[in-house]
Amino acid sequence: MTLFRLSFFVLVLCYFFTVFSRPTGAHLRNMDSFIRAVEQVEDSNPGLSPLALVRALRRTAGHDDVMTIHFLGVSNNLTDAEVLETAILNASSFSFFDKAIHHIVTNYGEERGVVLAPDGTTVALGPLLLGIESGLKAKIEGTPAVGIFPLTLGRTLGLSFLSLKDFPPSFRLGPNGCWDNTDRPKLFKLYRPATLATDAVINGGMDGVILGMDLSNLPASEEPQALSEVLKGYYSFILHEGEGLDAVTSHVSPRRREISRSILEPLDLHSQVMETLTLVWRLEKTEWFALDTDVGKAVRDGLQTFVHKYWDCPQIIPRCQWGAKAHQGTPIPLSLPLQFLYVHHTYQPSSPCLSFPNCSRDMRAMQRFHQEDRGWADIGYSFVVGSDGYVYEGRGWKHLGTHTRGHNSIGYGVSIIGNYTTTLPSRHARYLLRHRLVQCAVDGRWLAANFTIHGHRQAVNYTSCPGDALFSEIRGWEHFRE
Repeated sequence: MTLFRLSFFVLVLCYFFTVFSRPTGAHLRNMDSFIRAVEQVEDSNPGLSPLALVRALRRTAGHDDVMTIHFLGVSNNLTDAEVLETAILNASSFSFFDKAIHHIVTNYGEERGVVLAPDGTTVALGPLLLGIESGLKAKIEGTPAVGIFPLTLGRTLGLSFLSLKDFPPSFRLGPNGCWDNTDRPKLFKLYRPATLATDAVINGGMDGVILGMDLSNLPASEEPQALSEVLKGYYSFILHEGEGLDAVTSHVSPRRREISRSILEPLDLHSQVMETLTLVWRLEKTEWFALDTDVGKAVRDGLQTFVHKYWDCPQIIPRCQWGAKAHQGTPIPLSLPLQFLYVHHTYQPSSPCLSFPNCSRDMRAMQRFHQEDRGWADIGYSFVVGSDGYVYEGRGWKHLGTHTRGHNSIGYGVSIIGNYTTTLPSRHARYLLRHRLVQCAVDGRWLAANFTIHGHRQAVNYTSCPGDALFSEIRGWEHFRE
């Protein structure tokens, strides 16, 4: 390299260091900050391909393990034209991207390498980006995207099942956690000791499967979008009043569970995980796995838990995530399973909520009204369904609610945000309640298999809840009784 070229290179590096050192909010651990940082790299490198960028991000995060190299090759195996771009990326924003992508759980239960998505869920960036890279590689090379499942979910699930095979299946996956502040998230703390497959890792893996398959299946004539555009289309969409998720035909994050299920369930997950573990044993020389005769059973049991927790059950936004105040006094435990599910509408707020910030605000408003105006110990409902694609935790599965006078101890009270006197909730909100939440409750033994659905008005004669339109709708549901 000549002295002139070397001087120019140093000047370029200094320029990018200055750009990325400016206070842009990138220190916040949310998806929007990550996307903005990616956009800065793209804007400063107009010729940078999405595949070169995700490879550079992989190298920055140190994700060149043997399985990743087996499917994707080494991350520094780039063309001469891309070496300079990778050097710029590493010099200008190494620290941010390394902290954002590299996944670890500290001894104090802090999970790093995860970000808060706009929809209120937490996503590990590592498996997400590996899925995207696998899809881009398959698209460009015109080859099958064989590495997507092993790199996003297969290895993590399999090793989590085996490493904790002496524990109950429910402890082999998760947990979830909560952020210190959802407006300015900086620290994510888990509820209990982590498995290899925390909720954030599984969310990132499901998203990596979805986006990786989308990219690999692009028509030959269609070029992939920039990485920032791929992420914005999936995470930063806007739902519109009166339409909600019903009008969304593209793949978006609130539907990660149903979409990932539609992609992966036909593949025979047990065989997929066993094949992945065989590859792990061959590549990583894990002799303990080869000698273990209970691998098939551990995988089968673990997958049952995975399907129940992440596909059958809806994503439930925990209390700490929507900003709940503490329960006043000591919560009263329920005697389980319960026999009834009582359907409500909130009436006020009267409009469906279409985003995590709005649904969280509605939850806080209802809790404030129930505690301060009505003198109740907490928000009355067991669960609340938003029109953003999520269920919000109220009193939860285990504790007595204040939702249906005279019947609180024998049933759960589930409300849909909005006034449904003359209009129905969105199809997706009804689906979450009628199928996903109910199935989750029965399979989890919170609700008896022969349970009964009632509208609020059937148990309490002074109310029109859950509204005429919604009550007419639930009269046609399974388990409804007059």
